[in-house]
Amino acid sequence: MTLAPSPAPAAAGAPAARPSSGRAARLATSLRRLRRNRPALVGAVLAAVFVLVALLAPLLAPYDPARPDFDAALAEPSWSHWLGTDDLGRDQLSRVLVGVTASMQVGVASVLLAFVVAVPLGLVAGYYGRFADTVVSRLTDTMLAFPFLVLAVGLAAVLGPSLTNATIAIGISQIPGIVRVTRAETLRLKHLDYVGAATANGAGDGVILFRHILPNATSTLIVQATVGIPSAITGEAVLSFLGLGVQPPSPSLGVMLSSAQPFIADAPWMAVFPGLVIVLATLAFNLLGDGVRDILDPRGGSR
Repeated sequence: MTLAPSPAPAAAGAPAARPSSGRAARLATSLRRLRRNRPALVGAVLAAVFVLVALLAPLLAPYDPARPDFDAALAEPSWSHWLGTDDLGRDQLSRVLVGVTASMQVGVASVLLAFVVAVPLGLVAGYYGRFADTVVSRLTDTMLAFPFLVLAVGLAAVLGPSLTNATIAIGISQIPGIVRVTRAETLRLKHLDYVGAATANGAGDGVILFRHILPNATSTLIVQATVGIPSAITGEAVLSFLGLGVQPPSPSLGVMLSSAQPFIADAPWMAVFPGLVIVLATLAFNLLGDGVRDILDPRGGSR
């Protein structure tokens, strides 16, 4: 009976398996899921287009968005003005492009503001419980008693009309939802074995929260961010429409919709194109959020 040869011992100094290979495999799996998820892929492409437009709007705008041209007032869409002009003769395409910049600025900045405040509160409430959890949860429930847009409008009215104040108002309005998501993830993760092992090894609360719990809650928080951006875009449009956000003559999609009201019958393009851009922007980030949720789903997501 012939014995099978035993495997040769590894040579001294042979490179060990690198952790980066595991990350590369997960990244490849995520990209494969994204390619198979058609709606998410469409959302990612549209979101990338809106981000590029927001960054390059001053270069892409064919006209000065604030310069009136009374000879071209209420001009229909043409080769000279692809999306027509408004009642003051300002080019609609230029104003839409710059308006996208305001929407993306508010969308990203307000979500970042909400995360900076809400994530630490959610971590503390979920990890320590008792008095901290009671205080944070009651404050969160009080804010959630008001609908998102109602709370944003009220805060913007108190702070005063401006793009900065609209960003702050929308960011504060998004804090309660992010606090609840972070708290729920912390409650789930703090009972897992690796947290118990870290505690047994003498790790402090800060190490457990920011090196073990927060990194493992990142995927859920990323999904929450992609859901928060379209809400912020809609909120900015509403506040600007009501005169509580961007102030004329600075262009904004909400300001354009407000200016189009008296001319909706004679110049429908004044309202159609800004409204269509708002719909596409919110749809893009919602589709992207659904796709990111499936891709980051630890149970495998969509295949």
